[in-house]
Parts: sequence; C-alpha cells; structure tokens
Amino acid sequence: MDHRKKNRRNKLKRLPGLVCACLLAVLLLTSCTPSNQGGTGDSAPPEAEGSGSGGGGDSAQGDSAPPDEASALEERVRQKLSQMTLEEKAAQLFMITPEALTGEETVTAADGATYDALKARPVGGLVYFGENIVAPDQLKAMTGSTQQYAEETQGMPLLLAIDEEGGAVARIGHNPNFAVKKYPDMASIGADGRFETAYEVGQTIGSYLREYGLNLDFAPDADVLTNPRNTVIGSRSFGTDGKRVAKMALGVAKGLADQGILPCFKHFPGHGATEGDTHAGFAYTNRTLDEMKESELIPFQAAADNHIPFIMISHISAPNVVGDNTPASLSQEMITGILRGQMGYDGVVITDAMEMGAIANTYGAKDAVIRSLQAGADIILMPQDFEEAYKGVLDAVADGTLSVQRIDESLERILRVKLAL
Repeated sequence: MDHRKKNRRNKLKRLPGLVCACLLAVLLLTSCTPSNQGGTGDSAPPEAEGSGSGGGGDSAQGDSAPPDEASALEERVRQKLSQMTLEEKAAQLFMITPEALTGEETVTAADGATYDALKARPVGGLVYFGENIVAPDQLKAMTGSTQQYAEETQGMPLLLAIDEEGGAVARIGHNPNFAVKKYPDMASIGADGRFETAYEVGQTIGSYLREYGLNLDFAPDADVLTNPRNTVIGSRSFGTDGKRVAKMALGVAKGLADQGILPCFKHFPGHGATEGDTHAGFAYTNRTLDEMKESELIPFQAAADNHIPFIMISHISAPNVVGDNTPASLSQEMITGILRGQMGYDGVVITDAMEMGAIANTYGAKDAVIRSLQAGADIILMPQDFEEAYKGVLDAVADGTLSVQRIDESLERILRVKLAL
C-alpha cells in the first residue's frame, strides 16, 4: 500500500503517547532472525545466530512477555470480544482514510465530525497520506484528538497507519515542514548489507512516527526484486537476494518496534517478480511455489518465524501457485493454506488497498471484501466503498455466507494488537 488511489475521505486525530512494549515483547523479540528457507546470499546477522528457522513453529527469538502478562492480555481480548456487537466487530475489520470515515474532501484535523463518525462506525484503524499531513503540530493534534475520540467511543485505541518506508515512499519524510532525517532508497540500504544499518533506519523512522502519534508503519518493503523490469517496487526493495532482504527487513522492523511502532512486512507473496502494477490493474507472477520458496518467500518466512505483527497481502496473481488468476488478497490457498498453514504465520493479515485497479476493475466492493475475509484476511484496507463493504459484511453474516466465528478469529488477532498499545 504505497500509492493508493485518491478517493479518500476520513478525518481523525490520535494520542502521541502510545506504548507497544507489552505486545511487541510477545511478537517481535530482541533478536530478529531470518529463516534458512533456501536461496543463496547473506547468512543471519550476529543477533540471530543460533536461532531456529523453518515453517512457522516457535522461533528462538529471545525474550517473550511473562506468562502472567500474556494471559492477562488474552483475558482482556476475550472480555472485549464478548462485549462487542456484530456491528462493532464488522467495523473493526476495516482500516480506511479519514476522508472515507467522515465524507469530507481533505482531512487535516479531527473534530466533532470525526467523533460522530467513529461513534457510528467504530473502525479498526485509519491510514494517513501526504494530503493529511501539513505540519508537526497539526499532525500531533490530529492524531491525538483521533485517539481520544477512539477511547471515548470504542474504549481502545485505533491503529493509525502510514507508509513511511524511507526513500521514495515517505509521507512525512518528503514534507519540507518536517525536520526529520531523510534516507536514500532501500536498494542503497540493502547494498550496505549490515543489519545495524537497517536497524538505524527503522529506529529513526520509528522515533518520529511515535512523536507524531502514529503506531503502525506499512514498512519494511520485503519484496525480493527478481524481475529487472519491475518498476512498481524497483529501488524500494533491499535487493535481489532473499536472505539479504530478510535480514535487512528484520533490521528495520526491530528498529521500528524498539520505538513502539508496529512494523508490517509487504507485499506477500512478493511483488518483485511482476511487471504489472496492481494499482492500475492485473499483475501476475509465473513463478511456482517451489521457486518462490527459494527467493520471494524467504523474507515472509522470516516474518512468520519472528512473529512480525502485520503482513500485508498484495493483489498479485500467481496462477502457477494457486491454479488460477485469483489475486492473492482473495485467495484462501495463498492466505490460509500457504501463509498461515505452510509458513505458520500467526499475526494480522492486512490487505493492500482494495480500491486498487487489480481489485476494483474486476470485483465489487462487497464481493471483494467478503472473498478476502473468507480467504483469511483480518483487516480490509481502503475498500472501494466503505459503507457498502461494511454493510456487505453484516449481510453476509445474516445470510450465512460469512460466519461470526470467522469474524471472531480475525477480531482476536486485531484486539491482541490493539489492547497492548
């Protein structure tokens, strides 16, 4: 989710002082370790030596939350879930723009309209783009007020997200009103090859995201650039070697996490082999699953092994993996069968923006959302029409197309993150 279309309508604000330490102690240990899933290239960084790898069992990552803290969090999750109405549960499955929430043209502040909209549709999160970001004090006020309204209407914080990869994709970094450190493209960081360099990138970006009241970064880009003709990812990738990309992505993720920012590996199963751009329309890879395990999937296996809290699923098609042209974001084989089943990922799966051409050109708002939830996605990012999609979820439960049990599975993962903020 990097250059989403511009039909955005949301408006909210969030508290600056968020604390992710409890959750991240469980999800992202002190030692991040890439998986030895195959391929050639870099070995694990010193921080990871001696760690286990493979298909998604417990990872030897270091410290985890004390049992009493983990059990207390699980009890809070169960209690919160039991108190929620179906309508509240359905709204939590969505992350939208401030414009989509409020219906306003461009949102740069949170006010009564934001409060009323959150009360009517208590969404799980908001995502901000360049047009929402004017100046430091403005951004702090907007996110702070938004989180205050979320606590008042939902009794828990919102996920407030941004694309801040560094390099070409940096909503805050490219704004001249923000005196933050700028980074070159991630290809340059990847060429350096050191875990510590990637960690410094994540730590620096995480520090200013926390200062401005955000808690989720759609970074790092974990795509392995296997197709030299690929333009949609290009220099946003750490490189062409799966193991090096895994190491550098884990370094950025740890840097973000140490600043209290939730990292999100993207774009599963890997956008680096495609030529098309899913923002505009159909994009596919001809790679087989075995081929992808040797390259594109290595960083995502590392994410699963290290309990990275979020993975973003792309809209690319992989016909030689799933047997047809179903986009990954709508594919049960890709999400539930491969990512969760074979790779053992137990975190939150969020879609790339559902308003992108690869989805919007073929599927309706309601249809796309229901297919994605049935496939195993937890959070729907930026549906074509939020209201239609939201009501579609309620209708699908009413007619038996979607079960409450399936919704609750996603809600447990979402609440486990949000209640630890």
